[in-house]
Amino acid sequence: MSEITRLLEGWREGDEAASNQVLPLVYADLRRLARRELSRRGRQGTLQPTALVHEAYLRLAGPNERPWKNRGHFFAVAAQAMRQIVVDHARRRLSLKRGGGQHVLTLESDQIAVEDQAELLVALDQALQRLSELNERLTRVVECRFFAGLTAEETAEALNVTRRTVHRDWLKAQALLKQELAAAF
Repeated sequence: MSEITRLLEGWREGDEAASNQVLPLVYADLRRLARRELSRRGRQGTLQPTALVHEAYLRLAGPNERPWKNRGHFFAVAAQAMRQIVVDHARRRLSLKRGGGQHVLTLESDQIAVEDQAELLVALDQALQRLSELNERLTRVVECRFFAGLTAEETAEALNVTRRTVHRDWLKAQALLKQELAAAF
């Protein structure tokens, strides 16, 4: 059992010392995932990798149940949190387009252009919600691959399935989402 898995289990069981030791060990990986996800979207926006990682970690460390079983599963849950954050940010940007808001000043150069893709991200989230009603695992694969930028191998580990299953699910999810999004636009 890896040190991270051992600490995650301790954190899940309520060991506060373990929860404090986990962040330094997973921070670089979470930041890499966030940077990969955000870099795919451009640099004109306001959502930054550091902010995305911190917000995701706050959601993971909150008073909610800690469902992760191991390191891979933790990153799958983190991917889901990142998806929710990116979509929430897109929704806020859409609402600001309809009613004003202030200019956001950022101090970091790594940013996501959520404003430019806000409608698409919200439509994608709605399509993912419908997809999860059909097949929850397909949605988890999309969260890991698209929102967290995990490789097929990392996604397989996170979801406790084979790489081949991830590949099939990824292709199926892409096809179903393409149909959903084509109907929305």
